[in-house]
Amino acid sequence: MQIRSFIIAYALVLAILLFADRRPGSAQQDRYSHVVDLTEGQNPPTLQTSAAGSRTHIIAPDSLIPGTWTAGQIPPERLIAPLVVMDLSVAPESSQQISLDDIAAWESHHGMIPQGAVVAIRDKASETRSASDRPNTQLPIAGDAAQFLIDARYAIGFAVETPVNFASDRALARQIALHGSYVVEGAAHFTSLPPTGSLVIVAPAKNRKSGEVPVRVLAMVH
Repeated sequence: MQIRSFIIAYALVLAILLFADRRPGSAQQDRYSHVVDLTEGQNPPTLQTSAAGSRTHIIAPDSLIPGTWTAGQIPPERLIAPLVVMDLSVAPESSQQISLDDIAAWESHHGMIPQGAVVAIRDKASETRSASDRPNTQLPIAGDAAQFLIDARYAIGFAVETPVNFASDRALARQIALHGSYVVEGAAHFTSLPPTGSLVIVAPAKNRKSGEVPVRVLAMVH
């Protein structure tokens, strides 16, 4: 029941934002044309139903460092944010992690990453596989690149298409948790998103005892 109430609350937020975008005099660049559901599951839930069957989860700070925010304790203002999308290099010699050079190249082409954004990392090599067929992997961003995004761009979260295992990079996990940031794993439909200009709404179950729970993720796209 709690998760239903929480998701309905986000539906109301979505409705308010869409209504505001239709006010006379609103700037054209502030309007959103459609919504993309980034939640992956065999039977994707509607806004009024539970996300329990979803393969998309939020890794809250508490999952990385006990005693920090659980999913239900993340402040609501950190669950609605600008969304940017970066592509992993498909070159065979690439490290399969976003680097500082990749961030610099992205910003030179698309402009500075908005403050307080969620950064989605799109892996084109995994587009043909469902989340259940993808192995657990390290977060596809280098530690120094993640630190730059958190410190210099105040990134509040990362979203990836695969399940994430932080066992091989506890330092990165610590960086993320200590800054109150989170990771959305097992997301979907990144190919439907432009590199910038979208707004993401992350709606986890309001469970104060768990750091990793199913989550509904919606992107409002220009």
